[in-house]
Amino acid sequence: MIGGKCKRDISMVTILDLISPFDIYRFYFGDFKVNEITTNHLRGDKTPSFIIGNKGGSLHHFDFGDIRWKGDCFEFVQTIFGLNLNDTLRKIDGDFGLGLSGDPVKDYKQIVNQYKQPEELGKRYSLIQVVTKPFTKEELAYWEQYFQTKEDLRANNIYSIKTMFLNRSKFPLSENDLRFGYLYGNGYWKIYAPYMDKRHKWLSNVPLNMAYGLNNLHPNKNTLICKSMKDYLVCRKVYEHVCHVQNESIAAFSKETVDYINDNSALVFYGGDSDDQGKKTSYTITSSFNWKHINPPDRLLSDIKDFSDWAKLEGLEAIKNHFKLKGLI
Repeated sequence: MIGGKCKRDISMVTILDLISPFDIYRFYFGDFKVNEITTNHLRGDKTPSFIIGNKGGSLHHFDFGDIRWKGDCFEFVQTIFGLNLNDTLRKIDGDFGLGLSGDPVKDYKQIVNQYKQPEELGKRYSLIQVVTKPFTKEELAYWEQYFQTKEDLRANNIYSIKTMFLNRSKFPLSENDLRFGYLYGNGYWKIYAPYMDKRHKWLSNVPLNMAYGLNNLHPNKNTLICKSMKDYLVCRKVYEHVCHVQNESIAAFSKETVDYINDNSALVFYGGDSDDQGKKTSYTITSSFNWKHINPPDRLLSDIKDFSDWAKLEGLEAIKNHFKLKGLI
C-alpha cells in the first residue's frame, strides 16, 4: 500500500475551493472594505483612486490612477510580484499553506479565521420576484409631487407591488405602506418604500454598477449623472441628456460605464446630494474621472439635499435655472 497524502492539481479552481478571493486580496493588500475607494499603497499612491469591488458576485480590483492594476485576485498577485500565472498559483499556495503543490508549512485556516468574510458578496444572488398591481390614487399622488405621471412610471418600468417573494419565500408587506418596484434589465428589482425607516427603505438585487438611461446621452451634449431613479425622473423633466447610477459611491461606476459616458458626452456633471457625505463622495467621483460637480444649493439644507425633493419644494423651474447657472444647459 502506498502511503502519503494525495495531492490535488494546483489551479485557480482548486485554490478557490479552499480560500476566497477576499482572503487573497486581504493577505496581499491588507485590511480593506469592499466597494469603498481607498489608496493603492502598493504603488505609493496617496490619492484615493483604488477599489476592490463586487462584480458579478466576486471581487475585482481597479485603479483609476494606474490601469495596469485591474482584474481579479490572481491578476492582483501577478501585478504585485511580476509573476506568470503558474508561479502566481504556486506563490498563493505556499503563502497560505494550502498544500496543493507540496506539503503545507502553515495552516491556512488560522489565517482566514482571523476575520469575517464580507456580507456584500452574497447580496447580489438574492432572487426577487414581484406580482404587480394597478397604481392606487395614493401611489399616483405620491409621484405627482415629483411631476411624474402614470405614463412616466410605466415608461421607466416602475410598478406598484401586490406580492413579493425573496429567495422564493413570500416577503411580508403591509397594505398601509407605499412600496414600488423598479425593474432593471432581465429580472433585477430595486424595491423602494419611501416612508419606511432607512434600514427597510430599500431592497435590491440590482448589480451595483448597473447604470440606467445611457441611451439618453449624446456626444455633442453635456451629460448629467444622477445617483437615484427619483432624481433621474425629475431632472429629465428639465434636461434630456440624463442617466443615473445605483447609489452615491464610486463603486457604482464600472470602467465600461465611465468609458461610455466620456465617449458620449461633451462635459459630464455628477449631481450628488448636498449634505457633507454627498459632497465628499461627489468630489471623489468627479476628481477621479475629471468630471464637474453639481448639487442643490446649500441654502436648502438640512431638509432638502437632492434634486427630487428640491423640485417638490420649489418646482422644476428652480432646477432649470440652477442648471443654466452652472453651465449644464
